[in-house]
Amino acid sequence: MTTREARGMSAAQTEDESVARYLQHNPEFFERHSALLARMRLPHARSGATISLIERQVEVLREREAAAEQRLAEFVKVARANDAVAEKIHRLTRRLLRAPTRAAMLEQIEASLREDFDAFNSVLVLIEPRGETPPQRFIKAVAGSDPNLKSFESLFSNGKPRCGQARDSQREFLFGADAQDMGSVALVPLGEKASPLGLLALGSADRDRFHPGMSTEFLARVGDLITEALARA
Repeated sequence: MTTREARGMSAAQTEDESVARYLQHNPEFFERHSALLARMRLPHARSGATISLIERQVEVLREREAAAEQRLAEFVKVARANDAVAEKIHRLTRRLLRAPTRAAMLEQIEASLREDFDAFNSVLVLIEPRGETPPQRFIKAVAGSDPNLKSFESLFSNGKPRCGQARDSQREFLFGADAQDMGSVALVPLGEKASPLGLLALGSADRDRFHPGMSTEFLARVGDLITEALARA
């Protein structure tokens, strides 16, 4: 028994490998045997009819070109989506820079999320020792000792946005009467890990709007902008 047979390889497989290796190292073979090239017939990939080797090569090239065009189209689609997100973040930045007061800044954050990002279910949780910010539909000001913050400790310690499903208690704390309508949630921590300023919560009735596999880079940038604005106000 040969070594290849011991490995479970048939004689046909061994011969195929030898032929493939020879042709790879001798690309001029068909130049010396042009008559053989003309007689070779291969099955068509889709119809099953026989075609010449040259026709098969043209078919392979066309398939590769189609695959390349598809990849290019996907790249263009992603680039356009990134441009759109960048423009939205730019508009949020301008809103924050133009806000003359803390109250105006908070209003602009809510307006940008709703008008620029189509985030119609958003909540900004602010951790404030004395509850300086009046409660609003968009803003929930709580003390650092609020027991509802316990369930967000891992979010704060990680310091990165999180997307997907939220606990019932978290949704109820964030969205109140609308909690049951939130199919998916994005949570963005604000501030430093050791001393968080709060968090931004975005909710959607669509269970796939915010999912664990999505990129959170733009959410992190929005969180950074809001954190800087809160620190300055």
